[in-house]
Amino acid sequence: MRILVTGGAGYIGSHAVKLFGARGHEVWVYDSLVYGHRGAVPADRLVVGDLSDVHRLDQLLVEQRIDAVVHFAAFAAVGESVQQPAKYWQNNFVNTLGLLECVRRHGISRFVFSSTCATFGCPTAMPISEDTPQAPINPYGHTKLAVEWALHDYGQAYGIGYAALRYFNAAGAAADGSIGEDHTPETHLIPLVLFAAMGKRPQIEIFGTDYPTPDGTCIRDYIHVDDLALAHLLALEKLTPGLELHYNLGIGHGYSVREVIRTCEEVTGKMVPVKEGPRRPGDPPVLIASSEKIQKELGWKPHYVELRGIVETAWQWHASHPKGYR
Repeated sequence: MRILVTGGAGYIGSHAVKLFGARGHEVWVYDSLVYGHRGAVPADRLVVGDLSDVHRLDQLLVEQRIDAVVHFAAFAAVGESVQQPAKYWQNNFVNTLGLLECVRRHGISRFVFSSTCATFGCPTAMPISEDTPQAPINPYGHTKLAVEWALHDYGQAYGIGYAALRYFNAAGAAADGSIGEDHTPETHLIPLVLFAAMGKRPQIEIFGTDYPTPDGTCIRDYIHVDDLALAHLLALEKLTPGLELHYNLGIGHGYSVREVIRTCEEVTGKMVPVKEGPRRPGDPPVLIASSEKIQKELGWKPHYVELRGIVETAWQWHASHPKGYR
């Protein structure tokens, strides 16, 4: 296929681009580089542009005869979305509608959307399946769910086949160490713990130690970024005009904040300074995915099923790239 990947120079997008290319697909990356990195993707496949520039997107779709779009481009900081909802509705929703209009105009019938477990809000029953009610509690989750609704309507009316992939905590780095995670500011737990181990930050703060979990800290489902990339590829290859796919992506069991810290200490051989603080508003005690549906329907199976393996790839990247892509 001839695939356009929006946000393809970002963390998850770059790993998907790497896999798509390895599988023989023709891939082009469209990225504003606000959060993405030139060094994460092949230079001859990168087109720098903003998601709001529909004329540029139209031109690219025609020039490269694109027949499938994988859409990662979005703002994804939950806290910022609460403070600046207009920024998130404009980019994540309005600009995505513009992209969908380009896709419709040019008769493209395959569209894979990077959604999120944030569309589920704070469910009480675990694990979270595709049948769990979607009730987001922040603007970021609202914008992602609104795009899912739009995709359904576009699929029904225009025959666009789409997949909405709701993944949990993306983690790790490419097994060969070539690309990895580099956010500014960094908000993900595993790199933050590794930064504390490296002395790049004074400590790691635990937000809440009184949750109803075995050690009192939040539990999350961590999924390796390469396993996420594979799910996008399988969904893309499965799509036909009008087909609608919805999948949750995780490894099916969770790890607490203290378990993440302990595993990072074991992998790095370094002690991690810890500061205990109060809970953050809106943090559910436990979030774990059920990925039975995608395993059954697409044959997807995570390669990394234990936290240690995920952390080892992250540590390999951060230890060899202490300044990220800089």
